[in-house]
Amino acid sequence: MASAVAINGRAAARFEIGGVERLAREMAARLPRLNPGRYRLIQPPHALAHRAGHLWEQAVLPAQARGAKLIYSPANLAPLASRRNVVVIHDVAALRHPEWYRPAYVAYQRALLPRIARRARLIVTVSEFSKQELVDVLHADPDRVAVVPNGVDERFNPHAPTRREKPYVLVVGTLIARKNTAALGEAARRLRALGIDLVHAGSGRDYMRAEQGAQMRELGYVPDDELPGLYAGALAFAMPSLYEGFGLPALEAMASGTPVVASNTTALPETIGDAGVLVEPGDQAAFADALEKIATDDAHRADLGSRAVERARPFTWERTAALTDAAIERLLST
Repeated sequence: MASAVAINGRAAARFEIGGVERLAREMAARLPRLNPGRYRLIQPPHALAHRAGHLWEQAVLPAQARGAKLIYSPANLAPLASRRNVVVIHDVAALRHPEWYRPAYVAYQRALLPRIARRARLIVTVSEFSKQELVDVLHADPDRVAVVPNGVDERFNPHAPTRREKPYVLVVGTLIARKNTAALGEAARRLRALGIDLVHAGSGRDYMRAEQGAQMRELGYVPDDELPGLYAGALAFAMPSLYEGFGLPALEAMASGTPVVASNTTALPETIGDAGVLVEPGDQAAFADALEKIATDDAHRADLGSRAVERARPFTWERTAALTDAAIERLLST
């Protein structure tokens, strides 16, 4: 008997993991476990996980999903011609701020995203901020947009084994201008004077425009199994982004008991709440003050770390899967 929902596993097949790929992997694994009779994962070869897989996603996936009532796509794009789509659109950064991306990527997003949003049976997004963006930019019907927050794996916790010996403040994210790491320039100088490194984990992607940011110690792409220890060992975590649809690295840091200093814009206040320090993204002095205080005040750091763990506790991938399944079940019953 055919499963009612086919899962588009293209993003889950990628080797390097960002926030989009994290959700794709988690849902590809958890939804079939949660409801085995409802879901079937359809995944291309690794060679088709990125740009080379556009044709697979548009033509091969719908054919392989024949018999399924819905196609669940967790990574922004979905088969354009299909009327069976449940699509997760994480944000519309490329349409809101095209200057951060390569022109070909922006053109592709402009051509597909509004049409996918218009045709989808249901759009899922990761925050109330992103829902409003979908309504404003894509003119999505708010009644067909469900908000399902991301989660964090239990591997991210304060007791994860750490490796680095020199104290450091951590930044995690792709090398793109919207991450706004230039705002950490003053913080980097002050931390260096204290013998503390400002460390960045993350690589660039060819469709993104990189920025000249703060002087950080670059680790490049960090394998997934090393991330929990990297978070847990940091004195603090900094996220000065200009735009985030959710801010998953901040949540992973919080679950690790690492105090977060982040921008007070877009979805970050929604994700972090009052468990971190939120400042204007262009205020270098405010970032430097907040990070310096966390690094040098043990009681303040412990208090923020404790509040961060409590804030992150309800954000589990099990909850994300359950809320996604409930939204899909409502759709199947109509």
